Amino acid sequence: MRILVTGGAGFIGHHFIEHLLKNTDWDIVVLDKLNYASDGFNRLRDIDCFNIARVLLLSADFTKKLEPGIVQEIGEVGYIVHMGAETHVDKSIENAEPFVMSNVVGTMHMLEFARTLPNLQKFIMFSTDEVYGPAPIGTAFKETDRYNSTNPYAGTKAGAEQLALAYENTYKVPVFVTNTMNVFGARQHPEKFIPLCMTKILNGETIKIHSDKTLTVSGSRFWIHARNVAHAIMFLLENGVERESYNIVGNQETSNLEVATMIARILGKELKYEMIDFHSTRPGHDLRYALDGTKLANMNFVFPKSFEDSFEENIKWHLRPENKRWLVL
Repeated sequence: MRILVTGGAGFIGHHFIEHLLKNTDWDIVVLDKLNYASDGFNRLRDIDCFNIARVLLLSADFTKKLEPGIVQEIGEVGYIVHMGAETHVDKSIENAEPFVMSNVVGTMHMLEFARTLPNLQKFIMFSTDEVYGPAPIGTAFKETDRYNSTNPYAGTKAGAEQLALAYENTYKVPVFVTNTMNVFGARQHPEKFIPLCMTKILNGETIKIHSDKTLTVSGSRFWIHARNVAHAIMFLLENGVERESYNIVGNQETSNLEVATMIARILGKELKYEMIDFHSTRPGHDLRYALDGTKLANMNFVFPKSFEDSFEENIKWHLRPENKRWLVL
């Protein structure tokens, strides 16, 4: 088997590459633009991807049509996992164009490439929970629920999903979609909430916790470790069905304040925090997201590690002397 992973130098992507290296003998092609979020190939260096004969690393910008030389180097692949994307909500609100180019136009170029592959078995369109918009308390969105994107990032991912399904309907590209909630793990970009909390707590700084208008209820998410996501993707490569969508959901809803409190406890440090009503002044940020994971569970998929175990392991991993460089201290 030969697999192409776009965005493989990124945070979630490199965890999936590591999972492939440990659990398969497949040939792996990584295609990445190497923008600010990828940190070059440093994540892949950290998991010893270099000098492995079955791993091919390519740098290309798929917002443009793939050059013939890149297509030649990729060769025939049986699977495409399209993880490459612009993902930062704040940046999408400031300037939507890069998100349209990467997430919509870029997806179109990857789908066009997929059309040329006679032996392609599956194309996974890796997407986000944010396409459904904010979830009221007690609501968890199923795969068939209506989309309600509330920021440009979410809108471009919803557009990419629909484009991918259109290519399945029109050209029979074997597409299915996954929607994943907030992911954490080793080597995450320091701007993200969990590594940012670690940095601020270790430095004795105050953390701003997004809350409702009363400044008493913080935002919440179903957090999930990147290696659990990788397990789910592998399961779906074997069991997923074309034209279907699958929610990949953490097994426990946790508020942002609870997350910060857990980090402080594991670090043995004081938590200094301030509740702020960021959402009223900055439209496009949602207080609560929630997906229903019943569909994947009914396929007999079980995550290998619980939220609590994977969360504590992740915090302790960053405390090792050789790993502290992934924080901004």
